[in-house]
Amino acid sequence: MRLLVVEDDDALRTILLKRLSTEGYAVDACANGTDGLDFALAAPYDCIILDVMLPGLNGLEILSRIRATHCECAVLILTARDSVADRVQGLDAGADDYLVKPFAFDELLARIRALLRKHTADRSPILLVEDLRMDIAARTVTRAGHVISLTAKEYALLEYFMRNAGQVLTRDQITDHVWNYECSFETNLVDVYVRYLRGKIDNDDSVKLLHTVRGMGYVLRAEE
Repeated sequence: MRLLVVEDDDALRTILLKRLSTEGYAVDACANGTDGLDFALAAPYDCIILDVMLPGLNGLEILSRIRATHCECAVLILTARDSVADRVQGLDAGADDYLVKPFAFDELLARIRALLRKHTADRSPILLVEDLRMDIAARTVTRAGHVISLTAKEYALLEYFMRNAGQVLTRDQITDHVWNYECSFETNLVDVYVRYLRGKIDNDDSVKLLHTVRGMGYVLRAEE
């Protein structure tokens, strides 16, 4: 899943970028409101983590402008402004959640997971496709009860497939949600990672789940 962090504190932005990337998210980050708005409107982010007090446009202005475009991505305000009035203003402006600094990183992760569930059809922390099971909270994947070990990027790719099970996903859609702008993108990178993933989830099973749709992309579903 792809996240945008808009935070002007260099140290905090760097920490968020590193920690969220380690969790398997594709993360873009910027330090001011003008760039934040440009980023937010340029890619289909699944969640935006947004400071309020920013140089250029403030966070509430960014929020107002992206909601005016009918953007429905999850937005979590992360700010030092902690009064009830500030919380009410942020939520009324269109934020889905509001977290005050300083914060516990585990709580931030839990809130992001909750927002991502809220903005998908399946709100359960457990994703299932046939006997393939992903526990979002525990970050575990099993098939027929057998644990599957995945890299962070393989996990992110599988999560995107499982959240969109049965839907044919183009390479561009996969790129937009699983990789960020900093990635040195190769034309066959999606194909390479799909091959890695297929080798782990389908290799020992007679029922294949990850299929190539020639000329279109890939789909996760049981064989018909």
